[in-house]
Amino acid sequence: MNIFQLFSDIESVDADAPEKLSFYSRRFFLRKGSKAATAVALPMALASISQEAFAQSTEVQEVLNFALKLEYLEEDFYKKALAEATFDFGADRPVFEQIHKHEASHVKLLQTALGAAAAPKPALKYDAFPDVFTNYQTFLIVAQAFEDTGVRAYKGQAPKLYKLPELTTALQIHAVEARHAAEVRRLREGRVWVTKNESDGAPAAVYAGEENTVQKVDVRTLGPGFSDIVVTEAFDEPLTKEAVLEIVKPFGVA
Repeated sequence: MNIFQLFSDIESVDADAPEKLSFYSRRFFLRKGSKAATAVALPMALASISQEAFAQSTEVQEVLNFALKLEYLEEDFYKKALAEATFDFGADRPVFEQIHKHEASHVKLLQTALGAAAAPKPALKYDAFPDVFTNYQTFLIVAQAFEDTGVRAYKGQAPKLYKLPELTTALQIHAVEARHAAEVRRLREGRVWVTKNESDGAPAAVYAGEENTVQKVDVRTLGPGFSDIVVTEAFDEPLTKEAVLEIVKPFGVA
């Protein structure tokens, strides 16, 4: 066995492996106080770290595939609308052409990162909103729902990528999804932020929990002027994976 290659392989999925290995071996050596004990500690430490790294790698794949499924939905939605919608986008068409390019880039990046582990594109459907490609206002409502859901979904998964390079990529996509959401809201001539849990015509589940006013402390208690409206607009809440899947399940994403 090439021990140095093993260290390299482990570190590729667990950047903290050298520090953990040092801790494990020192602790075992100090407890037993012999070179022989250290020799025993080394494989034990490697086994422990390898198990942690494998679990971490599997979880990262799950998070990235979850994100990929959402990106499949958004990319397909805009592509289909631009190609098949019977309404007139008017001056807004270039906006959605650009958003579609962004979503296609997100799909390609995630597919590349996952390689053979990338989830296949699901069979998507939009019959939950029968007039989504014939009525521009319905299209905007669904676009807003998808973008706002995406923003909260990335936020909900971010802790699972803590201290991993994939977190940077996820946050880069998250920031662009937030800009998409703001632009779609602007096109609807509404507020570009979320007030309480007002859905503005989108499915209510997209905004469940957005009325929260507690960010470690109840922000309303910090002084005058911090009303429910101000607080909920100032902080955006995450969504769990389960909540997101309930929202997108009618569109064929599971």
